Amino acid sequence: MNAPILERDPSDPKTKKEDVSPLLKLALELGPLVVFFFANARGEWLASHFPILAELGKPIFVATGLFMVATAVALAASWLLTRSLPIMPLVSGVVVFIFGALTLYLQNDIFIKMKPTIINSLFGVVLLGGLVFGKSLLGYVFASAFRLDAEGWRKLTFRWGLFFLFLALVNEVVWRSFTTDTWVAFKVWGIMPITLLFTFSQMPLIMRHSLEDHK
Repeated sequence: MNAPILERDPSDPKTKKEDVSPLLKLALELGPLVVFFFANARGEWLASHFPILAELGKPIFVATGLFMVATAVALAASWLLTRSLPIMPLVSGVVVFIFGALTLYLQNDIFIKMKPTIINSLFGVVLLGGLVFGKSLLGYVFASAFRLDAEGWRKLTFRWGLFFLFLALVNEVVWRSFTTDTWVAFKVWGIMPITLLFTFSQMPLIMRHSLEDHK
């Protein structure tokens, strides 16, 4: 049988250990954000050297267009390396394409600014909603790194669900209260440290609920 297009459920016995190194996976996820930040900061320079980009408009629109391209490249690279598409980056990519297209077509940067709010709210609601139906969906993200008991996955899923809603709220506050350049800088250089800090703060819970036969 052909391999599935989307990554398998972590509980599926056919799920294989990832062949992609964590650093490469991180690069594929962060690459589009770095492109977005650079293009916004050097939008005028890019437009002057590449006339086709000048047709997109202001730097934020140039950054949006290149962000969409970089996202497509990252998903394509993930497919070529693993022959499957990771769930969360795929969902994020779909929202990027929809809101990016609206941003460019209407020449209104509100749509791309709201993209993190939509994505984080969606992930938060899905994780917390899954718990209501007895499903700890966070395994799609961390199953390759950790092996936890059922209670551990429930607690971790609950905490990440709340954290995603927190990120959605923070994004709304930042883009509505500060300049576009400040929002872009915070999106790239602020969200990641906050996320890493939160991730490391969950290590005690992970250690308490790790199964003994998994290092």
